[in-house]
Formats: sequence, C-alpha cells, structure tokens
Amino acid sequence: MDKRRAEALRIFEAGVKAADPYAAVAGALDDVDPPALIVAVGKAARLMAQAALARFSSVTCLVVTNYENAAPLEGATVMAAGHPVPDANGAAAAKAVIAALHAAEGPVLALISGGGSALLPAPAGALTLADKAKVNEMLLGSGLDIVAMNLIRQQLSDLKGGGFLRHAAPRPVTALILSDVIGDDLSAIASGPTVGPIGTAQEAILLLKEAQLWAAVPQAVRQHLETAQEPVALPAARNMLVGSNAKSVAAMKEAAGAAHVIAEPIIGDVADAARLICDRAVIGTTVWGGETTVVLQGSGRGGRNQELALRIAVEAERRGWVAWTCLQGGSDGRDGPTDAAGGLVDQDTLGKITGLDARLANNDSYAALDEAGDLLLTDATGTNVADLGVMIRSG
Repeated sequence: MDKRRAEALRIFEAGVKAADPYAAVAGALDDVDPPALIVAVGKAARLMAQAALARFSSVTCLVVTNYENAAPLEGATVMAAGHPVPDANGAAAAKAVIAALHAAEGPVLALISGGGSALLPAPAGALTLADKAKVNEMLLGSGLDIVAMNLIRQQLSDLKGGGFLRHAAPRPVTALILSDVIGDDLSAIASGPTVGPIGTAQEAILLLKEAQLWAAVPQAVRQHLETAQEPVALPAARNMLVGSNAKSVAAMKEAAGAAHVIAEPIIGDVADAARLICDRAVIGTTVWGGETTVVLQGSGRGGRNQELALRIAVEAERRGWVAWTCLQGGSDGRDGPTDAAGGLVDQDTLGKITGLDARLANNDSYAALDEAGDLLLTDATGTNVADLGVMIRSG
C-alpha cells in the first residue's frame, strides 16, 4: 500500500475510533440511575451493552445486533438479526424485547445505535414480517433519504417512533444514543424507539407516492396507513446523544493535522455528491462525513459508498487530476449487502476497470472496484455513525 493510501486509511480509522461505542457509553453512565433492565439494539449494541454491564453487572440485559457483530457477552442475552432487510430472527427478538419491557420491575436503560430499525421489526396491526421486509427492500433502492425512510418505517412498527416507550410505561426510560443520522435527529436514529414519531401515516403515504412506490407496496400496508388512528401522547423519556458523525469527522481532522473539512454533510444522490466533493477538495487533505443515496436502476451489487468512490474517480479523471487518493467508507465496516466498507480509489483506478459505463448503469460498483483491487475491506467495526470520507490530493 502506497503512502497516500496508508494515510487515508489511518485517518478513516481515527474517525471510526472516535465513535467507539464502549467509550461513548462508559463516559455517560455517571449520569444514569441504576436500571432494572438494559436493552441494547443496533450495530453497536454489543459494545454499548458491554460498557453498561461493566457498571451494572447484575441487571437483565438483552442485545439485538446484526450477524457480523453478534458474539456472546457475559451477563447478556445476545440475539442476532438481519440487516438491512428484516428477518424472522429480528421479529423474534422484537417479541423478546417487548416481553422484557412488560416484565421489568424498575427503570429501563435503552442503548440505541444505527441499524436498529431493521434489526427490531415488530409489525404493527395486521401487518406481517413479509410486508415490512418488502417495504424495507423497496425503500433501500428508492433514493429516499434516511429520515424519509424512517418516517415510513415508524408507521409500520409497534416499537419504532416511540413504541418502545408505550411498552415500557409506566417504567422510566433513559436512552443513550449513538447517531448514524446526519444532523442527529433523535427521532430518526433506529427509527426513534424512545422518541416521538417523525411524522404521520398521511405523510408516509405522500412519501411513498412521491417515490412512486405506493402502488407497489403490499395491499396490507396501504390499508394500514389509510386506516391509521390519530397518534396518542407518549410517556416522556430521557434521551442522551453519546456519539455522532460530526464527532468522527472532527477526529479525522485532528488525525490529519492540517485537513480541510467540508462543512456541510455530504448527502443526496451519489453523482451529485461526487461533484460536490471534487469541487471542495483542496490540494492536501480534505475530510467529510455524511450519508448519500443511490437510486437502483440495475441488478448489480454494491453500496452507496462503493458507488460514490467510483463516481469520485470518474469526476477526478474528468477534471484532469493526476495525483490523488480517496477513501469513502461506512463507519460500520459494511456497505450495502456486501462484505466491503466502501472504496479506496486513486488516479489509477479507472484504468483497471473494464466496461465502466455499463457497470455504473447496472449499479455494479462492487465488481468494478473488485476488478481494480480497490475495495475497502475491513472487519465489522461494532459501531455505526454513517459514512466518512478522505481525499489526499497533490495534483
């Protein structure tokens, strides 16, 4: 690995380290009363639970996390579930969490991190897991941002959008939240199980229609949304943000020494994002955070970070850049339904890829980057604060 690539990876790793779930939770527990139940859900759930159990060792603890991050944890029941598409194990875990909330004999400590929306599916009303999984799969390729997707998911769930609080009541709930949502809207992180809903059933209908998904979602989903009751007041909860994308970007800047930070989060379509990043990248090191979207038009394999990295390479070549390296990766170590975190590209990447235009049109960024040897491959990190990027440019 050449020096620029090694440096980009070092800076990225500093950003991931700043989102360490164990340290984030441990630093917040001095201000938390002893709970009777700990529920941890999300990609960072296991490490967050480990920190809480180090302080409250005799407390009943349920952990729901993705398969890559699942491992036994002394003092806890660890349940692995599907992400990004919900599965039967997640539905079983949701039932276990609901039962534990009803049985708790005192305060509840919730540890919430990104990914919790898919990991803890509890279909509302007469909906089935298949209904929810179908909608979730459609949302992932819709081009809708994470907030819009979570608004819709909340309306189909018995736990999201404050549902956790309804099942815990009258027990008080404190939630420590690791944010994977740009802007840190607590109602959007893991679809806000301990926060009020983002919107209403009518707003969910409008979003599905705007994304041209309304006619394609299951009939049971349309019926559920059209007949939804007016929301009732939720019990109060104490929600505390303990980590975020912005904190990780700040850590990357510090690790780089003299880095330029793209101030606004990188969001929206990957093609637009690639142009914006190249517009803002300076000679030297530039860092950023965010979470882009991809409208799926093909049957290829990849994820938003892989496609963004590839489109940055295309844009850099169009501008005539000759000496640069860019890393674009998911802080969780997983990008879409692949084993890659993203891409690590440079001025030589495109020359090693055949049929680039066809692969981009087919959303086949994984195969393209794999051919170039430019996939960013890391283990699952055990955390999730959205996406991070580094550009090192000398010409």
